[in-house]
Amino acid sequence: MPTPPSTTAARAAAERLAGLAVPAGALGRLGELAVWVSSVQGEVPPRPLEGVRLVIFAGDHGVAGHGVSAYPPAITAAMVRTFVAGRAGVNALARAHGVGVRVLDVAVDADLSDLPAEVGAHKVRRGSGAIHLEDALHPVETTRALEIGRRAAHEEVAAGAQLLLSGDMGIGNTTPAAALVAAGLGLDAEEVVGRGTGVDAEGLRRKTAVLDAALARTGRRADDPVETLTALGSADLAATVGYLLAAAEAGVPVLLDGLMAVACALSAERIAPGTGAWCVAGHRSPEPAQSLALAHLGLEPLLDLGLRLGEGSGAVAAVPLLRSAVALLRDVAQLDDLLPDEG
Repeated sequence: MPTPPSTTAARAAAERLAGLAVPAGALGRLGELAVWVSSVQGEVPPRPLEGVRLVIFAGDHGVAGHGVSAYPPAITAAMVRTFVAGRAGVNALARAHGVGVRVLDVAVDADLSDLPAEVGAHKVRRGSGAIHLEDALHPVETTRALEIGRRAAHEEVAAGAQLLLSGDMGIGNTTPAAALVAAGLGLDAEEVVGRGTGVDAEGLRRKTAVLDAALARTGRRADDPVETLTALGSADLAATVGYLLAAAEAGVPVLLDGLMAVACALSAERIAPGTGAWCVAGHRSPEPAQSLALAHLGLEPLLDLGLRLGEGSGAVAAVPLLRSAVALLRDVAQLDDLLPDEG
């Protein structure tokens, strides 16, 4: 289990915040964020967030061939190439905010061997199973995917990462992510299903039916979080879970993105209670499953912009807020230093 963030640092940060030369409570969520960063760093004031790294876990999903997405599965491979070329939406945001980006092909159903070797060096399989018909993964593949995510986090931390973000790419991935939330919270398909990248009413009906069948097929196996990943997840989602687990174990905070990241955070919390304390939510997705999982984890998103891009884009967009919070707690004068000495 991860060690909890420092309560001693949190108390000291709250005291420092209360003494700043600003009206009480004037910094709102930024003040709360600053205290959280101090608690996860164990330092007051907190260090500037200079080493911010995003790892995008890419994979295809068998359900994408069953009418649950507005886009064809071939988009997954095309977008991985776009990430590598630095031309995707998240690349533009990352350049604007000084965030390093890495993409890993965990289970893309295509041959991407022409890309840099490290992109596909740890590929688990080509695509994951259609979860309403079969398990997403073999148990051995689940274990391997979890380890790939752990290794990615360890590598980023060893390279100096002070804040980790996870991104996703995989057509159809909101269906297994919603399944992880439904299984983790004991909810029905109708409560968690959303429109993903924009399916119409008929597509939403099909998606709900697929999710309902997947949950029924899995049954009581959903009581075990690792079994849940095997039955209802995917290799890329399992890798994300491993990534979040390793970050918390290493004492490195995580800024979560949309549904996929939050579903994986919920899964990680089920595996290792306390993992969620190392996470902060970057933005609110329009997907109902994300809000349900956030509420369970006790996380309130920093942004609510209607984003449904995925890729880690919402988390990257929230990075300046964390940096602003740190700067305020570090650099604003203490009120006592401004007042005349009455002695």
